[in-house]
Amino acid sequence: MISTAILAEAFEDEAMPVSEWAVLTMIDNHPEIDQSRLAEVVAIDKTNTGRLVDELEAKGLVERRPHNSDRRVWLLRCTSLGCKTRKRLRPRALATQEQLLSSLKPTDRELLIDLISRVVKANEKYVRPGAGRRKPKSR
Repeated sequence: MISTAILAEAFEDEAMPVSEWAVLTMIDNHPEIDQSRLAEVVAIDKTNTGRLVDELEAKGLVERRPHNSDRRVWLLRCTSLGCKTRKRLRPRALATQEQLLSSLKPTDRELLIDLISRVVKANEKYVRPGAGRRKPKSR
């Protein structure tokens, strides 16, 4: 919540909510990602991910292309405006990370990231949209 609040404050003069920033960043980092995989990676349910992609597409930042062999699948990529917007806003996003971690020495930052990475890796099965709000499907 703290990280999100700091980032939202940094972007308050932009028409870029934090959730759109996260989706735009992931699409820019993974061109041709499909919309279902994007939902998994950003841990947002498919409906909300679709809504965010719709908003980014309406702003001219993202484009959808049908998959060559599966017409039900949409591949996503940043438009040139999307890439320029991300490049322009990235220094602000990085500055928020610096602000968030400014109370830690560099070695402590590395340790924190290592520890968090280990916790996430050990609990990856819980990284899914809606986790904790509904029971997982029985197998």
